[in-house]
Amino acid sequence: MDSQHRPSPDSEEQKTSKKQKRGIGGIGWAVLGAVFFGSLLAIGILPRLGQKSELQAAVKEASTLASVNVITPRRATGATKVELPGSVVAQNQTTIYARSTGYLRRWYADIGDRVRAGQLLAEIDSPDTDQQVLQAKAELVQAQANVSQTRANLAKSVSDLKQARANLLIARQSWERWQVLVKQGAVPQQDADTKYATYQANLASVEAAQNTINSDSANIKAAQANAYASQANFQRNTVLQSYKKVIAPFAGVITARNVNTGVLISAGNGNTSTSNTNTSNSNSSLYTIAAYDNLKVNVSVPQSLSQSLETGQTAQITVRELPQRVFTGKVVRTSNAIDPTTRTLLTQLEVHNSDATLRPGMYANVRFAINRANPPFVVPDSALVVNAGGTQVATVTKDHTVHYQKVAVGRDYGTEVEITSGLTGNESLIATPTVDETEGLRVQPVAPTK
Repeated sequence: MDSQHRPSPDSEEQKTSKKQKRGIGGIGWAVLGAVFFGSLLAIGILPRLGQKSELQAAVKEASTLASVNVITPRRATGATKVELPGSVVAQNQTTIYARSTGYLRRWYADIGDRVRAGQLLAEIDSPDTDQQVLQAKAELVQAQANVSQTRANLAKSVSDLKQARANLLIARQSWERWQVLVKQGAVPQQDADTKYATYQANLASVEAAQNTINSDSANIKAAQANAYASQANFQRNTVLQSYKKVIAPFAGVITARNVNTGVLISAGNGNTSTSNTNTSNSNSSLYTIAAYDNLKVNVSVPQSLSQSLETGQTAQITVRELPQRVFTGKVVRTSNAIDPTTRTLLTQLEVHNSDATLRPGMYANVRFAINRANPPFVVPDSALVVNAGGTQVATVTKDHTVHYQKVAVGRDYGTEVEITSGLTGNESLIATPTVDETEGLRVQPVAPTK
């Protein structure tokens, strides 16, 4: 029984061998698992470690760069209001000079008076002109009498020609009859020759009468020319005489009166005295008159806005002395040329002023509503840098370096300015550049928080 249950040596060795085999398999699998998981860790961790080191290097580099606040230029709106200074001028203004020489007899209008067209303003006492009119009239009468006399002479010459032709006809018929009688032997040849001589004498008389008519016709033309000249001279002096009365050329307001009663007036100019001499200097006008019903406002529009203006466009006009009044003006014309000095376009507006509220010479503000087809960019004025290189803005490029871009400035809104050229709209601009941000400097841009 005991022999049956005692294990054999082989069976014990087999058990020991199996245990050893089991132990070796577990260790191998453990080693393989450790190697596998180690590979996975290496694959996942190493790149992260690399990225982390790069990030740390970038953060370290960024921490060493200067931070700058950057902005993006914005596009201005198409519709905008522009307020420009203007000058009010009269629609029609002129100075009045005397056209007749003499002494000022009387004046009838003073400064500030409203006058109508053709109204008498002053009278000049001009005896020389009166005498010239009388002389010219007498010369005209004499010239017209000469024309009448030459016409009478012509009529007499025509009558004489008719008489000479009649005598010529009788003389010719007598000569022809005597030729027949000579052939018949009834009269001697000498009598026939006498008739022929009479015929030739009458023929010469006809030619002389014709020449007299031609001469009288020429005399009539000369007399008529003299009469026309005398008529023109008389009319000229009559017109000059009419200038003794100075009248208003159009309805308006008298803005200046430069003469007094008794002052000697020279034709073509007024009369005034210089302050440093005792001699009179005839170089001033008698009056200055201006029409107030319609006024003009002259405005110098900047070149950047000149293309947006159109004839017929309206604008609001205000003056500081009338804060409650807003006048409406209409663009009637422009100079169609840019002033090379100011780079502006002279624009003229028409304003109705029936109540004479506005006055020539006033300073006015003109407000236009303009629609711009290509509005400019707008940036804060703090972003501009003005130096020897001109007007510039400091931009930050994609590689975080500073670059100065030259720009052209338009309207100035106080805190903001328009940029008419030099920007595309995609730039990052340093909001407040300083002397430390030099060309090519690497910086760290910081966008504003919304």
